[in-house]
Amino acid sequence: MKQMIKKFEIKSHDGPGRVGKLDGELTPKLFYKKDLKISPSEGSSYNIDREIAEFNVKETIRLAKENVKECDIAVIQGSKYVDLRVECLKQLEEIGYNGFIIANGDALLTNSKDLVELVITLKKEAKKTSYFIFSFTEVSFMPILTYMGIDGFLADSANYYSHLNVLQTPTKSYDLNTYPIYENITQEELEQKNIENMEFTLKEIHAHMKNRSLRNLVEERSGTTPQNISTLKILDRTCMDYLLEFTQLF
Repeated sequence: MKQMIKKFEIKSHDGPGRVGKLDGELTPKLFYKKDLKISPSEGSSYNIDREIAEFNVKETIRLAKENVKECDIAVIQGSKYVDLRVECLKQLEEIGYNGFIIANGDALLTNSKDLVELVITLKKEAKKTSYFIFSFTEVSFMPILTYMGIDGFLADSANYYSHLNVLQTPTKSYDLNTYPIYENITQEELEQKNIENMEFTLKEIHAHMKNRSLRNLVEERSGTTPQNISTLKILDRTCMDYLLEFTQLF
């Protein structure tokens, strides 16, 4: 008999440009690892042989089954292979999970084509009750990831970048070794500034979603990095039907 785990009553936003609620809070939202019950998974680097990725998916499914009574979030593994990611998603949903972290987020941000294909495919294949959390997010990418349908972001990325001495702002990432915007700042203080910028960007996103102008914010931020503008161009070229289903472009 299929195990059942806690599911949120209200579905997050069904697609780009729609405000929703998850556990009583507006989506997208910040998630803290310490507050989540994440099932163990078998992770690996993004660019690996298919045989290794297949093994990791099988192990992830096994661990998810063993921990379904204690956990309510699972990790979608599969490295660069979209079909393995979809297989992982489907099996995790069958076990009973409806909250998912997309593994290798940092690698995906540097591979615009892969990022668009994976996120859009997962959104199309997932059940309506499923929601997706992105890991290791750069703040400037949060609007376009929301536009694609991502429902939340791991706040722990603020800690990750603080250890790299990188300040995350809504428009740019600053290596403080090269750009000493803040001198003598501690790692803890830098992490807090990164968190504050993530929270501010979420407020921006929510306001634009309510006003049906998220596309405007996405276009504004698309010029901040080459990866951002490349992602938007690929999204427009390959997924216009998906975007038009949910969002007024003009």
